[in-house]
Amino acid sequence: MLQSHYQVQFIESILFENLGKEAILKDFQFLYCGNFNLAAKVVTASGKYFIKWNQGAHEGMFESEAKSMEIIRETNTLHVPKVYGFGKKPDGAYLMLDFVTEAKRKPDFWQQFGRQVAALHQFKNNSHGLYFNNYVGALAQNNSFTENGLQFFIENRLMPQVNLAVENNKITKEIAFKFEKIYKEIPSILPNEMASLIHGDLWSGNIMVGNDGYATVVDPSAYYGLREAELAFTTLFGAFDKQFYEAYHEASPIMKGFEKRLDLYNLYPIMIHLNLFGGGYLESVNKILDNYQ
Repeated sequence: MLQSHYQVQFIESILFENLGKEAILKDFQFLYCGNFNLAAKVVTASGKYFIKWNQGAHEGMFESEAKSMEIIRETNTLHVPKVYGFGKKPDGAYLMLDFVTEAKRKPDFWQQFGRQVAALHQFKNNSHGLYFNNYVGALAQNNSFTENGLQFFIENRLMPQVNLAVENNKITKEIAFKFEKIYKEIPSILPNEMASLIHGDLWSGNIMVGNDGYATVVDPSAYYGLREAELAFTTLFGAFDKQFYEAYHEASPIMKGFEKRLDLYNLYPIMIHLNLFGGGYLESVNKILDNYQ
């Protein structure tokens, strides 16, 4: 993608706002950043930065992402890039982070990562949710606090996606009725554990290998929720290495029978993808619903 004069000015204004006069733009390179944002590697005399931006249509998206990163950073468990700033300008909303220079994985990369995620999940809360709402992809995520974790999963996670899909004709009313039946079954299938702090969007695309050879995670949608939902999500788009799960379970065992529960958790991210990208995910939704009837 060619750099325009306006894009250069936009990047320079972000650098000045967050770093001051000493941050002189030397170069920037466009990077892929999903379906909703633009992004660039930005090089200055003082360092390299990652800046992503959009037209500001998703109010509070980057602010909530920055807050999620700081919440995770404060746990001293998972490594996240440093946040330099976020804001909204006439040309769009932006988020500015440290640029992650990737390196070769250390031999114990997955074991270390499994222990780190287990440590993150040890941060507990009496209620499920968070003090602010955030996004998964371009869809809003309601984090209103609920004491019961299964109620939170049903009312704050599944129901909004099902309602959105019905409104946009992504699913039929018959499929929505199947969800109604599943809601009644969930308490007998899923363990109602105490809320754990989770990354919230933990898949392989959001894991980078930092310059130390270990994991740096990006794009969090953090909240206090069911830790098994996080583990289930890691299996959805290509499971992590088995050493990750072995290390996690050694550090923080989960109840037996997880393999029989993980598809039910994954209804949430699959419904998100159905709402964002269309009917290619409908077959998976139907199959999971039928398996739990």
